[in-house]
Amino acid sequence: MRFLYIALVLIIWSCSTPKSDQEIFSEKQKENLSPIAQVEQESIPTLEQTLIDQGLVNLEDVIPGIRIELKYSTTDNFFGQDVYGDLTHAYLQPEVAERLKKAQEILQDEYPQLSLLVYDGVRPLSVQQILWDNLDKPDSIKPLYVADPKKGSLHNFGVAVDLTIFDTEADSVLDMGTGYDFFGYAAYPDREAQMLAEGVLTEAQIKNREILRKVMTEAGFTGIGSEWWHFNAYSRKEAGEKFKIVD
Repeated sequence: MRFLYIALVLIIWSCSTPKSDQEIFSEKQKENLSPIAQVEQESIPTLEQTLIDQGLVNLEDVIPGIRIELKYSTTDNFFGQDVYGDLTHAYLQPEVAERLKKAQEILQDEYPQLSLLVYDGVRPLSVQQILWDNLDKPDSIKPLYVADPKKGSLHNFGVAVDLTIFDTEADSVLDMGTGYDFFGYAAYPDREAQMLAEGVLTEAQIKNREILRKVMTEAGFTGIGSEWWHFNAYSRKEAGEKFKIVD
């Protein structure tokens, strides 16, 4: 009985003894390495989760080798503002992403060293409103620079994309004659012949634009007359019938 009593006392003592600093530290290490903690550390930005919840897809998940440089996640844009915050991935409607994948394949079949580089994809209406409100222009001419949020744009539907071509061997974008978000005739595909005649654009710059237009049109996109970088997968009417505006 004496030995049984001693054993019982030892068990009770070991259960009630405070944990050592090493034991506490080890438990904290296990908590930090738990799957739940890792998920919390890799949380998705709120804006990006909103896009996912509305059914859009991350282009990098479906298009091998595509490059992304969201200009509205930087201050390197016409507005000089970062309006996307933590968002660094470009999103589009799934079927539009498939068309862009085809464009990437067409481009790399002919030019293996080249890749599409996306500047902007879907633009939520909330961001469109920020751009509209912060544009320092009279309301009467604002639509020349940015779509009115009351009407929405094809970017707001997730069916428009702004992009260029990246040369992996030169480690730089192709020279298109102007930068992204340039407002002026030099950016107009409709004015290229005039700009060439006036010496504003070169034949090489126009040829680079033609490569981009070729792969995009063959994949089912259409360009616009005032921005060499902008392409639509659907008309405004078609987009409205097929999709809802992304909030």
